[in-house]
Amino acid sequence: MAERRRRFKQPRSLEERLADEVARLREQAELLPPGKLRDETLRKARLTETGAQLSEWLNAPGLQPPS
Repeated sequence: MAERRRRFKQPRSLEERLADEVARLREQAELLPPGKLRDETLRKARLTETGAQLSEWLNAPGLQPPS
């Protein structure tokens, strides 16, 4: 018998959660000295921001299938 996935409703949208993560990562990067760790943190923030933009684009009204 296959295991069932545990599911729960997210109280906030994916875009909101990603925007918060971007802000947190940028704040964290500001506190770090210049170097590899700071660059990696800023890179992760940019990738997260790109993910949020892609999600918004995919949910755009123009991309919805015809009803």
